[in-house]
Amino acid sequence: MLILIAGPYRSGTGDDPAKMAANLKRLEEPSHALFQAGHVPMIGEWVALPIWHAAGGKSIGDELYEQIFHPVAGRLLQLCEGVLRLEGASKGADNDVRIARERGIPVWYRLEDVPGCAKAA
Repeated sequence: MLILIAGPYRSGTGDDPAKMAANLKRLEEPSHALFQAGHVPMIGEWVALPIWHAAGGKSIGDELYEQIFHPVAGRLLQLCEGVLRLEGASKGADNDVRIARERGIPVWYRLEDVPGCAKAA
């Protein structure tokens, strides 16, 4: 399955690049276990950041940022077959969960609950 990993990226960072990088690393942590279980992990920022840079994005939260980041997740959720929601406050991740539920896409809150991941966790 293509599984979106959702959790805090910008939330709680005060837009500090080091804190955002730490959040991205945390989002990436379950990716190998998902891959080992036969899934394809996906993180919205993996797609949104290059698009934002290519479009000329200059500062976190600028107009281009707002036009790209949340819509990317919505588009990815047209393709994803599941969402792994990591802990932590995040309006974007909460929105991802809302969209997934509306579309009947399963949402897991623990890696070991993702099909095939009990052994990988």
